[in-house]
Amino acid sequence: MLQAKGISKDYATPRGPLEVLSEVSLSLERGEAVAVMGPSGSGKSTLLHVLGALDPPTRGSVRLDGRNPYELAEKDLAAFRNRQIGFVFQDHCLLPQCSALENVLIPALAAGSAAADLARARSLVEQVGLADRADHRPGELSGGEKQRVALARALIREPAVLLCDEPTGNLDRQTADGVADLLFDLHRQRQTILVVVTHSAELAARFPRRFELAGGRLVARS
Repeated sequence: MLQAKGISKDYATPRGPLEVLSEVSLSLERGEAVAVMGPSGSGKSTLLHVLGALDPPTRGSVRLDGRNPYELAEKDLAAFRNRQIGFVFQDHCLLPQCSALENVLIPALAAGSAAADLARARSLVEQVGLADRADHRPGELSGGEKQRVALARALIREPAVLLCDEPTGNLDRQTADGVADLLFDLHRQRQTILVVVTHSAELAARFPRRFELAGGRLVARS
């Protein structure tokens, strides 16, 4: 279970603290999927960073299966994040000098890769439809193919939580629909906790639970 309780996040400015998140609470079980919408600057990415153990809240707490990652030492926090959290970003964040397969393997290499990780990476590359592109570098891939690599990379460590920041934001409608189909298929297979922040009403409409960030607060939408 992923639990955020009373999350607030402030940033220092010359005019004083700027509150981006205000008393946000959310509870998700394994297998649940939610979409979070809101205008640019509403705090969607900040919320993902807090949930993903990248940026501690100013107030409130985050727990995954009862553990608060922000109570861990820095080294342990990095290991926790690598093992438990998968990230997919709008701009892919792939290493240009590495092949698609090598990019998928990066989180496993950071943890001390084993032969099983290579087999899992090859399987994931095949599942996202890129078996014939595994040796291609990002510059040789289309935008949709890059996002498929990013999705495979996010799942290589079999995380409990998958966090996606505008995963279809840079894609045309047809490609976006294909990436979304793949995202939901892999989510159902692995029963991850899935949180997606998006501007896309079409993508959000596919989720059983939807929220909107407005004024720093998280509001449920039908």
